Amino acid sequence: MDLFPLYNSLRVSTIGVTAAFVTGVLAAFVVARQPKALKGLCDTVLTIPMVLPPTVVGYFILVSLSPKSAIGAKLLEWFSLTITMRWYASVVAVAIIAFPFVYRTVRGAFESFDRNLLDAGRTLGLSEWYIFFRVLLPNCKPVIIAGAALAFARGIGEYGATSMVSGYIVGKTATVSTAVAYYWQINQDDMAMYWVIINLVVSFVFMMTINAFTQQRARG
Repeated sequence: MDLFPLYNSLRVSTIGVTAAFVTGVLAAFVVARQPKALKGLCDTVLTIPMVLPPTVVGYFILVSLSPKSAIGAKLLEWFSLTITMRWYASVVAVAIIAFPFVYRTVRGAFESFDRNLLDAGRTLGLSEWYIFFRVLLPNCKPVIIAGAALAFARGIGEYGATSMVSGYIVGKTATVSTAVAYYWQINQDDMAMYWVIINLVVSFVFMMTINAFTQQRARG
């Protein structure tokens, strides 16, 4: 049995969610400190991928990074690099789709954190980045991990955007979700169900592990 779709889904989701995690946490930290009006504008812009249909996100990626686009043409000319219809195009799609889940979850944790502790660190002469890494992040860790888990679960099941930017190429761009759609389209329902079950099992095991970890941290 070819397990490449599972391997590729895990690879794409891991890399994409890692990128979304880093940028989402930093964006949440920066936006949480902004005035209310600016914060609302930033929220609107940064969470748009959460409400857009995934196919629209995929379309924007194609328009921006295909060889016919300005950026894609330069990447092809300078580095002989084509982004679309490659497995790493799905990484871009997953990163964009997963970003709002990390950002919204983490920003909520940052805003609910006791500001007096942060101010106490400032009065002691600690830098903002020291407070961020040594005070804020450790105390918000369970919520941050929950946000990352939610983003990963969303990323590993992503279909709309990834199918547009990477398609379904056996052994190259196939993911679990695109494999389900492919086998259903060619009337191989047994294979489609096989990949559905794998997706369910992986997602269930992952979420159970994360829930157990966050509950343990909360009790601690």
